[in-house]
Amino acid sequence: MIIKSIIAAVTAVSMLTACAGAPSETESVIDRITAEVSSAVTGTTEESTPETSEKPGTAETPAPGTSDSGSTAMEDTEMSEEVKYIALTFDDGPNATTTNDVIDKLEKYGIVASFFLIGNNINDESAKAVKRAYDLGCEIDNHSRTHSDMTKLSAEEIKAEFEYTDEKAFEITGEHTKFFRPPYISVHQIVFDNIDVPFIAGIGANDWEDRVTAEKRARMILKQAKDGDIILLHDAEGNSQTVDALDTIIPELQKQGYKFVTVTELFKVKGIDPDMEKVYTNVLQKYQYN
Repeated sequence: MIIKSIIAAVTAVSMLTACAGAPSETESVIDRITAEVSSAVTGTTEESTPETSEKPGTAETPAPGTSDSGSTAMEDTEMSEEVKYIALTFDDGPNATTTNDVIDKLEKYGIVASFFLIGNNINDESAKAVKRAYDLGCEIDNHSRTHSDMTKLSAEEIKAEFEYTDEKAFEITGEHTKFFRPPYISVHQIVFDNIDVPFIAGIGANDWEDRVTAEKRARMILKQAKDGDIILLHDAEGNSQTVDALDTIIPELQKQGYKFVTVTELFKVKGIDPDMEKVYTNVLQKYQYN
């Protein structure tokens, strides 16, 4: 077959000589001859070559660093980096009603959140909600004992506010709280000096105000949300509009490619070691209050 094709090519060249004065036709014939000779030598044609992501010789035994599908470890890493991460958090609980309603939504959508507790709200019934959240994989964090403005307290009072809630959380979960959200996000250097965990703020929706509807709360969060954000909502008793807003916020962010993680996981997945004298709304950015 190869010899016949070469003979045909030589014949075509001879015919080409007679076509002088038609450059475009000459170039066209040359292109066809080149293709025929190439096909004869390789035994393939453009139409018969199947498209494949595999390199020749790797179909049966993947090369080091590749998966069975032919994707490389680098490609897998790049794909994971495209995932956006966000942490959903709740303040002002716990209680036996709204906190459990929030947990119902977390279970519905298969996600976790972080709960920042007020120590004085912890009782036998609300403690059950805390344990339920913890068992789901949620994180339990600290929002003080009395929700007082920390900047108006003495150093001893600041410590007592944090330690009371930390001890209550430990009694329920066996773990100490890992982050502190100062009430009203009100801090100064004395507060930093007396609480030995990182400080967290967050993007919010004014959801402590009854006049802000569930729809508006959802819109506010969705408008602000970006990779690395911490969402600040409230599970205070009776705050049903925030519970309702979760049915928009969670699935919409999931549709946009966000994965919900705890605050600890958010810092870890982004490779951030939190600064102890900053207040974080996004783990990739920090807002300095002092």
